[in-house]
Amino acid sequence: MILFTIGVFMAALDNGIISAALTTINNSFEVSANWGAWGVTLYTLGLAISVPIIGKISDRYGRKKLFIVEIALFGLGSLLVALSPNFIFYLSARFLQALGGGGIFIIGSSHVLSTMPVEKQGKALGMLGGMNGIAAVLGPNIGSMLLDLTGKWHVLFFINVPIAIFLIIFGWVKLEETKDPETGRLDLFGTVLLSLSVLGIMYGLTNIEGVEFVDSLLSPNVYGFILSGIVLFIALIFHESKLERNGGDPVLPYRLLKQPTYLLTLLIGTFSGALLAAMIFIPAFTEQVLGIASENSGYWLTPLAIMAGIGASMGGAFVDKRGPISAVILSGIITSIGFLLFPTWIDSKWQFIISSSVAGLGMGILLGAPLNILATETLKSDKGSALSTLSLSRQIGMTLAPTIYAGFIARGFNHIPELFKSHFPIILKEKIGGTSLSSEAMKEFYQLSQQFGTSSGEFSENQMLGIINQVKDPGLKEVIQSSVDQITLMAAQDGYNGLFYSAVTLAIMTIFVTLILIPIRKRKLGETKQVHSS
Repeated sequence: MILFTIGVFMAALDNGIISAALTTINNSFEVSANWGAWGVTLYTLGLAISVPIIGKISDRYGRKKLFIVEIALFGLGSLLVALSPNFIFYLSARFLQALGGGGIFIIGSSHVLSTMPVEKQGKALGMLGGMNGIAAVLGPNIGSMLLDLTGKWHVLFFINVPIAIFLIIFGWVKLEETKDPETGRLDLFGTVLLSLSVLGIMYGLTNIEGVEFVDSLLSPNVYGFILSGIVLFIALIFHESKLERNGGDPVLPYRLLKQPTYLLTLLIGTFSGALLAAMIFIPAFTEQVLGIASENSGYWLTPLAIMAGIGASMGGAFVDKRGPISAVILSGIITSIGFLLFPTWIDSKWQFIISSSVAGLGMGILLGAPLNILATETLKSDKGSALSTLSLSRQIGMTLAPTIYAGFIARGFNHIPELFKSHFPIILKEKIGGTSLSSEAMKEFYQLSQQFGTSSGEFSENQMLGIINQVKDPGLKEVIQSSVDQITLMAAQDGYNGLFYSAVTLAIMTIFVTLILIPIRKRKLGETKQVHSS
């Protein structure tokens, strides 16, 4: 478990840790921010492609072997990223990193499910899930700290190399080998179809624009790739169905996709990914709504990260005692309460700490054990494949949701001109009335109002900024700037309210789908018991 948790933490940390150094990396290669974002995009695509395939290969050839191969690929990719002589080499190395990092959590979870007794699986999966979630949340903070200490972005990747060497050596010595019996030749054609299908869908999703969500769906770069991916996936289903009927060994077992319990679990997995993505925006929320300095905003994720780890551990123990269904429902209730507190209650930093801790606790419960147990509890084989597809569904949620969330935030700020027209005169009047301004300050304000032709008090944002730059009286300047800041705060709150209400809705939908799942799962477990008794 120590080896697996270290491996999971290292791989999950990487995509978060790089976010702190993106600007530095872009500057070092002299590329624009748009091009620089490909360092993250390619890593995400690599994860999405490798995850479903690695799960199947580990089932077939052995989880110990694949764990070592994955760690070696990740370590080699990290070394090559740090040594990259140019940007193209850097992108290629990032993709290699992703191919290595994508399967570590899946292999660890599959190994737990194959080697541990049922009554201990929840706690072990909770530990792995906790490491996965904590690393994703802490990544930006650790990246910022290392960058501040060393001043070199290369260190963020060099640090993975000794850890990878340690895991390879002790993994070879300590891990026992587990695998499923082979049933036929490896499905190479299905592997290619699956890779291209996932690549098309995920790349199309990454091209969606949050502000113009509907319009961007009509862009060929979005619908063209998504439709191509869906067509390839349909072709994959037909191929896998035929292969399975002929006694082959499909890379994506068709019998899994015929099970309503598994399909509903995949849907919940997508919701969980979307909920996890909401946490990405919390540092920006602390900065734009609570007024935390940008260089410190990432550190305010710490309460959430700690509670996510506690929640994952509690969730695993809860699964062992009460079952996965109860754990998912409990997670949905706590998560919805936590995210609901953001738009309805938070006015101060201590309230933020409580709210983010509640949301982190709820998310932590869902991160590790419950969904993994639900996806595999009736399976004797193909556990790696089942977990891989579940992880892919979570990745789809994590890819699509940030675009939607960012759209809410952007639309909130787009309402600033309207807020200036409707609220600014009232806010400014109240602030001027509550402040003892000198007669010279009032005269100066009146003159500036006449200059801009806005004696009625209705100002646009640009006009107001122009006025601030010309104000000589410090008291007047402070009043005007405070009024502008309040309008910006209102816009930010409107945007983030939409984000957090969306997260609440997703948490409630998770509960709703789980309630639908209960009778279907009970029937499936009954059928499985009958087969075993026969």
